[in-house]
Amino acid sequence: MRSILPKRIGRSSPETHPLPRAPRRAPPGDAAPAVCVRDRGLDHAVEREKFLIPVVNLKNLLKSEPSRSLPISAIAECRDDLRIPIRPIDFVRRYPSIFAEFLPGNVGVHPHFKLTDEVLELDAEEQLVYQRESYRQEAADRVLKLLMMSKVLKMPLDIIDELKWDMGLPQDFVQSIVPEFPDYFRVADGEGVRVLELVCWSSDLAKSIMEKRAVNRAKGTPIEFTMHFSKGFEVDKKLKKWIDDWKKLPYISPYENGLHLSQSSDESDKWAVAVLHELLNLFVSKKTERDTMFCVGEYLGVRSRFKRALLDHPGIFYVSSKNRTHTVVLKEAFRRGSLIEQHPLMDMRNRYIHLMNTVKEEKKATTTSGSQQPKKVSNGSEHQREVEDENGDEDDVDGMSDSEVEDDDEDGDSEDDEENDNVKRTQTRAYTNASPRGNRTRKSNSSPRHNSRSRAWDSKTQVLCMWSYHCTSSGSKPSSSFSSSHHIYARKLTAALWECTHDLASFRMHNHNGNLGNMHRAVPPPEGQ
Repeated sequence: MRSILPKRIGRSSPETHPLPRAPRRAPPGDAAPAVCVRDRGLDHAVEREKFLIPVVNLKNLLKSEPSRSLPISAIAECRDDLRIPIRPIDFVRRYPSIFAEFLPGNVGVHPHFKLTDEVLELDAEEQLVYQRESYRQEAADRVLKLLMMSKVLKMPLDIIDELKWDMGLPQDFVQSIVPEFPDYFRVADGEGVRVLELVCWSSDLAKSIMEKRAVNRAKGTPIEFTMHFSKGFEVDKKLKKWIDDWKKLPYISPYENGLHLSQSSDESDKWAVAVLHELLNLFVSKKTERDTMFCVGEYLGVRSRFKRALLDHPGIFYVSSKNRTHTVVLKEAFRRGSLIEQHPLMDMRNRYIHLMNTVKEEKKATTTSGSQQPKKVSNGSEHQREVEDENGDEDDVDGMSDSEVEDDDEDGDSEDDEENDNVKRTQTRAYTNASPRGNRTRKSNSSPRHNSRSRAWDSKTQVLCMWSYHCTSSGSKPSSSFSSSHHIYARKLTAALWECTHDLASFRMHNHNGNLGNMHRAVPPPEGQ
């Protein structure tokens, strides 16, 4: 069962993102040190493939089973090989459009999982890509170029298995592609391990992508790497001068052995950059995990030079810390977070990602279109209409003077009973809204936008009710502690609050004789409680 799964060499710890620094051979002095600059587009390109590898690994495992299904206990045993980062049962149930859950025989056993029809159709199309003659030739060329970059012209099959995903090789690469190209490579027994060794050197393929691009360049013009610094990355004059001088150094092909060069020399650094640049171009996604790259570099004998190249050349390589690991990205292969040249396998992987996210989008649509949504709107509008009816009479008071307000209070004794009844009903509704228990209908609202709107209406209702409470608690005439000027100010404050978009806390600073300063407190209970 585990023979078809890719072996995991190591995992990066979620440590701090390595800071790109100025090159170690840059002129010393007051040069500004380079700072860590994130690239949102490249981070998105890495993050969007989160959980894609374990999903495809589990898909291949289920497809290899005779019954095309497995119990959750068997999947949990292969968790490390499948690279499942969370609980297997939670992970599998997260993608019901890919993995279907069922109980065999309708008995109380562990749940089993099988592949859905949609993912089986995608897998059939993926197998057609693997069977294309053009693809098989291209895959063999990439493996041959990888072997020619090795100083011993061979590589263990464990490393090849680790690079299958990055290089776009089928799971049965050794059984399907290796016998088809006997003049390229062959499987041999090494020192305790099986290796894939080179059979014949190809001069046509021993040319890097940089050399192919520079075919039509003028004679004597050096091969220069293109720099793509992230937005916000500052390059001072001394660093720019070093980069310009570094670009003019002679280009050493990654298919040449440059291990004789001193590690502290600029020529060795440019050769290591050329090797790392060519390796990333061999990968279909133009990126790979940092541990995988260091594993290949250790076998090639350039691990430490790879580390320096990633630190010294942030314009060529980018290291993303998304997905709880570190991923090395070739900057020139991306534009606005997307690959410039799409490989057929990358198109298939994008379709897998779309299938993984399909159910999530449907769940979101179901949540937003549920039965609770109309309740939020109706409750909010009903509450709004109630407050508007109560506040409609207050807008007419804004333009009245103090004497007019006093006359109106003295002549309105006959309407006190009706007004007191309205005030009591208003206080009852405000007290219910301000109660810790509240309305059950407001608790059912799940939308933050409607909750904030409901809280805004409740606050405005409380202010209106407390103004009415203070105005009517002492009878028809205003008390000495709450004069007519305070009546006018309270009414104007209430009218201004209707047009204000801030919460009630912005009005707590207004304190007049201790009457309005306590308006933010709980509304006193009705009926004199």
